[in-house]
This record gives sequence, structure tokens and C-alpha cells, in this order.
Amino acid sequence: MPTSMRVMELVRFGAAETAFAARELPRPTPGPGQVLVRVLATSVNPLDLQTRRGDYRDQVALPAVIGNDVSGVVAGTGPGADDFRPGDEVWYLAPIFAGPGTYAEYHVVDQALVARKPARLSHVEAAGLALVGVTAWEALVERAGLRAGERVLVHGGAGGVGSAAVQVAAALGAEVVTTARARDHEFVTGLGAGHAVDFSAGDYVPQVRALGGVDVVLDTVGGDTLARSPEVLKGRGRVVSIVDTPEPQNLLAAWGVNATYHFLFVSPGRAKLAALGHLVDQGELRPVIGAVLPLDDLAQAHTLLEGGAGEGRRRPRGKIALAVHPLDELPGGTTR
Repeated sequence: MPTSMRVMELVRFGAAETAFAARELPRPTPGPGQVLVRVLATSVNPLDLQTRRGDYRDQVALPAVIGNDVSGVVAGTGPGADDFRPGDEVWYLAPIFAGPGTYAEYHVVDQALVARKPARLSHVEAAGLALVGVTAWEALVERAGLRAGERVLVHGGAGGVGSAAVQVAAALGAEVVTTARARDHEFVTGLGAGHAVDFSAGDYVPQVRALGGVDVVLDTVGGDTLARSPEVLKGRGRVVSIVDTPEPQNLLAAWGVNATYHFLFVSPGRAKLAALGHLVDQGELRPVIGAVLPLDDLAQAHTLLEGGAGEGRRRPRGKIALAVHPLDELPGGTTR
């Protein structure tokens, strides 16, 4: 086994094209209760963009390896790590701001956070589902307590978390309303949304109210969503937001509908991955991978997620995955 590994290291905060550099670092060693994973695929999330820009500079000391999604193969185990053996195919969400990240050939993690990769997913697909899937599950199930027969409004249904949330909500038996541009309506209804509202063509609130309002709002887009949610909520409705909102918003109207607000910074866990894996096995959840790039093209991946990189280029639907090794070297290719 090699004693070093290739990583893409964040060396300065700022623009994607100057922020990262390829480095060779010592391969980590698993400690008690930990596993060493050969990372086959990871992905890019909005959290990574914020970190790269310097939004969390107080929690990230440069140089740093960032990233949080992993799908790969166990390469070694530490003392007491008996849940896995070398060769096991696994996936997980790495702890956020709690050690080296996943833009690397190897990663060490506590075995309690790791799950066996669903057989129906390729490593690229699993890496694209980990953070967004866990976020959607925690938001809708653990925080909002979404139940069958309720109606939920998912803002941004064509995005990474949004596309996972639409599927999770539909699998739970909820009626799903989502905001998306008109060009994405067929896409989001194909994921399980019963109603799609074009937020770019006018105010979404009257259209949602015409449906009878919603029991739950999942905010993945920010803006004035928190202040306007009471306009679409039924009595005792719930709002879950995953977006940092630096500008204060007036939530006085929330008292009128006895609304409950949850602000979510996702936490990893094997039980959430197991629940998502069950939905995958049942054919009720599939990752949406909008693009796959090699790890060395990390700057391009960040630029794509930001919606740039060329005339006519727009942000891909779903997730941008990173193949840490060439796709033809990954077990199962891209469609396992």
C-alpha cells in the first residue's frame, strides 16, 4: 500500500481557478474504531463553494483538504474497527469541519459513520447522494416529521438537495410541490413532484396557496423564503432551512399560523445512510448526477456549480461528482 496520496488542497480563499493545488501528502493511518478508505469518488457541494470563498475561514486553517462525500473501498482498519474488512465497498458523509476532507485518494473516518454502499449504485452515484441525501432525510423526516398525506413545498427541486428531497418526500407518501424553472418541470415531476411552480415567471405564493397551502416548507434557496413561508403554510406548519441567511427577516407572520422553524446544519450518521439505501433498493430514490469530472479538474467543477464556465453554460441539474480515479478503473463503472 502506498505511503503517500494525491490530494487537491485548498491553498488560498477566493476564485476557483487559483484556490486549489495538487499535492502529495502522507497517507493517513486509521486509529481506534476508524477505517481507512480508498476514495474512488467524491462530489462538490455548495458548502464547498462557501468554504473555498472564505465564508468559514474561522473554521478552516489553510492549507486544507475539504470535501465531505465519499464512496470507496475499505483499505485498512484500526484497533476495534470490526464492522468492516478490507475490500468492503462503502459510502458516507464525512464530518464537516472536523478534520481532513475528501478531495483525496484516501480518507480516515470513524466506522460508526460508514455504511455499505447500495449495490444498485455506482461509486460515482453514491458519492453524489451522500450529503444531499442525508440532508434531505434529516430535514424532512427528523426535523419536519413529514407524514404520508401531507403536502410539502420543496424550494429548488432541480438542485442537489432539492432533487433528493422531492424523491424522499414522494417515497414517504407526501404530496410534493416544488419550485423550478419551466425548463425543469418535466424533470422534477419525473422525480415525483405532483406540482411544479416556475419561480422565475412570477410570485410562487398565490400558486401554492391555490393548492390549499402546505404542511412543510423545505428551503434550499434562501432569499426571503423564511419570511414568506407563513403565506403558504397551513396551521402548525413546519419550515426547515438549510441556507445561511445573513440578512434578518421578519418572522412575525409565523405566529399567525403557529409555525415551527428548524435551521439545519447536517450531521453524518450510518442510520440515515441505511434509510436512504433502503429507498435506493426499493427503486424510490436515485441520485441525479449532472456532470462527472476527474479530481484534477476540481476548479472546473466548482465553476460549473456556480453556473459559469462558458457562453450558454448553466449549472447542471443535481450533483457534480468527482472521479478520484479514472472511470474505467472504478468497480461497476458509472452504472453499477
